[in-house]
Amino acid sequence: MQRRSKYSCVMAILAALSVTPRLQAAEMQLPDIRTQPTPQAVLDEHIDALNKCDWNRLVAQYPEDAQIHLLNGTIVTGRKAIGELFAGFCKDPKDGGLNGINFKVVQSTLIGGTFATHWVASAPFLAEPYKGSDAYITKDGMMQAMVTTFDGAALKMKK
Repeated sequence: MQRRSKYSCVMAILAALSVTPRLQAAEMQLPDIRTQPTPQAVLDEHIDALNKCDWNRLVAQYPEDAQIHLLNGTIVTGRKAIGELFAGFCKDPKDGGLNGINFKVVQSTLIGGTFATHWVASAPFLAEPYKGSDAYITKDGMMQAMVTTFDGAALKMKK
């Protein structure tokens, strides 16, 4: 039941993003863009900020024209929409978010400015670790794009 609820929450967040991203984002104060000195520093900052659910640090990495490619062909474009996506992600689990989840890089290969990264996620509220892979495309010290296999509906939650 919790798995279905988590899937419903993720789908509701994505639906809200596609219908009213400009309205929701207008209420957010986006952080200043902050660049990193190397592609590795961009990835390290992303993983650390994600693990700490530090919304400001997460969004500060993305330029105005950034993209995140999600499952089923969903593409989140622009800092404001990406900010909304991470705002939902960083909510407490009781509120449908994943604050407290920890991503550990298992293996990562840098090809040009792109990382092919295999990771495993764990959390006190997960019944078992969850494995996935992402492509992180860095450019000019920022996270230009991300392609993820992450599927919130596939997380096995503790009962």
